[in-house]
Amino acid sequence: MFNKQRQLEMALQDIPPHQNPKVDLEQYSTPAVIAADVLWNAYSIGDLEGMKVVDLGCGTGIFTIGSSMMGARESVGIDVDNEAVSIAEVQALKIGVQDKVRFVTSDIRDFSESADTVIQNPPFGAQKAKRNEADRLFMVKALEIAPVVYSFHIHETEDFVTNFFKKEGANVSHVFHYTFPIPRTYDFHRKDKVNVKVVLLRVEI
Repeated sequence: MFNKQRQLEMALQDIPPHQNPKVDLEQYSTPAVIAADVLWNAYSIGDLEGMKVVDLGCGTGIFTIGSSMMGARESVGIDVDNEAVSIAEVQALKIGVQDKVRFVTSDIRDFSESADTVIQNPPFGAQKAKRNEADRLFMVKALEIAPVVYSFHIHETEDFVTNFFKKEGANVSHVFHYTFPIPRTYDFHRKDKVNVKVVLLRVEI
């Protein structure tokens, strides 16, 4: 546990990003400053301490590990990328939270455990044709396994995502806006960095 959000952010900075990001998975790592803000808000609302938290598409584990550090009873990270999961497991051991976290290499569609809270950052970025389909996959799965969901989406899709959640029987209780700095990662990137506006919705059933 931490007394200040900045302390959490500094701890999360030790979690490495994807070492070999895969374009077909649209892998972009969540910046520590944003992850810390999300976790701090979730803790303040009462969605972390003593809870079972599931991180869908966990990547290298920043939300899985961070949830544990903020008092989650159990944190489970799921990702289809075995390399990312291996990095997350090593980092959890280094930080000393390995007894409170668990990582699963799996497609999220094959994950069926229940939880108290889901935190997810679904694929988004340049491949817009695939993005909405991936968003829906994550949104539906998240609502299947938890009554409270924190879900990242491209800012321009906020209305669509809000309406989709409502049709699925969930209500948006909180909205947070962030700017993701996306560094040059893939061959099709032309700029050293692009700032992408995103929205984080807290929804509950």
